[in-house]
Amino acid sequence: MVDSCLSFVSIYGSFLRRSLSAAGLSSQTIDIDSDTTLHFWGPSAATSKPPLVLIHGFGPHGVWQWRPQISFFAREFDVYIPDLLFFGDSFTKGSDRSEVFQAASVAKLLEKLRISRYSVVGTSYGGFVAYRMAAMWPERVEKVVIASSGVNMRRSDNSELLNRAKMKNIEDFMLPSTAVQMRALIGLAVFRRPYIPDFFLNDFINKLYRENRKEKLELSKGLTLGQDDTDQTISPLPQEVLIVWGDHDQIFLLEKAIELHKLLGERAKLQIIKKTSHVPQLEQAGQFNNIVKDFLNGLS
Repeated sequence: MVDSCLSFVSIYGSFLRRSLSAAGLSSQTIDIDSDTTLHFWGPSAATSKPPLVLIHGFGPHGVWQWRPQISFFAREFDVYIPDLLFFGDSFTKGSDRSEVFQAASVAKLLEKLRISRYSVVGTSYGGFVAYRMAAMWPERVEKVVIASSGVNMRRSDNSELLNRAKMKNIEDFMLPSTAVQMRALIGLAVFRRPYIPDFFLNDFINKLYRENRKEKLELSKGLTLGQDDTDQTISPLPQEVLIVWGDHDQIFLLEKAIELHKLLGERAKLQIIKKTSHVPQLEQAGQFNNIVKDFLNGLS
């Protein structure tokens, strides 16, 4: 009865839409080619403010992962929050499931919007996409923020992650289909682990995780990063790069951040946020926002 009469996800979704509208953003959809359509939230028309692209990770689509950043950054930036392919209302008829294709799709979207220069912030899987965008289009991407994103991951890291989660399949961890699996994901994703009743977790799964499950599983298998046990696929970026990490991240351990900092070269900076895990933009939003803002404004 609770499941059918009360949906936190639906109520919170309505709140999110009102917050986005109050920040001057609107829901928009663009066909970037004959096969691919991207949905995003952004200003109705570009202004003189610098463009900032927020790229979400696996799990709930874009705005759910960036709620505390929306109104904060919209004051000084033209904020664009795309739904990556097979999240929200973004989809493609094509067969490519790599993060490279995701990066190319977001870049095409911005080109369609006639935005030639922008900064990108990517969290977790979105950090993979942000890294690819910066590497492929250095003339377009101004600054890069990689948050809680092990772009330097190795194939063996998945086995270690499953051991920490006490699960057998990476797909069940990334795309939980039961309350038990969702609780395991949350247990590693956040520093403080509140008790959440099953009906709430099931509502979350039904509304935000079941859609396009087959295609999302293909995305997890389509990654070109992390397919071997070396870091040879990671090269320094020409842009200034900020790496932001929680000191208790149990999905991508802090040692990955330290290694990534070295791999990305002398233009990369590392900021560690204490008492937080895999989602510092949600757990320590104020600190995260100020760190990123200072970096984008050249103050750090």
